[in-house]
Amino acid sequence: MTTQANTNTKAGSLGKYLRGVKSELKKVNWPNGEELKNNTSVVIASCLLATILLWALDTFFGFGLNLIIK
Repeated sequence: MTTQANTNTKAGSLGKYLRGVKSELKKVNWPNGEELKNNTSVVIASCLLATILLWALDTFFGFGLNLIIK
C-alpha cells in the first residue's frame, strides 16, 4: 500500500514540477531573430579572439622554453 502511495506522490510532484517549469518558461524574455544573430556573432568573435590570443601566448612561451632547454 505504501508503494502505491509513493508512486502517486511522485507522479503528483512530477506534474507540479513540470507545471512550474512551464510557467517559468512563459516569463523568459526570449530574443528576437536580430538579437540572436547579434549575440551569436559576438560569441563567435570572442571565441576566435580568445583562441588567437591563447595560440600566440602558447607559441611565445614555447619558443622561450625551447631557448631555455637548448
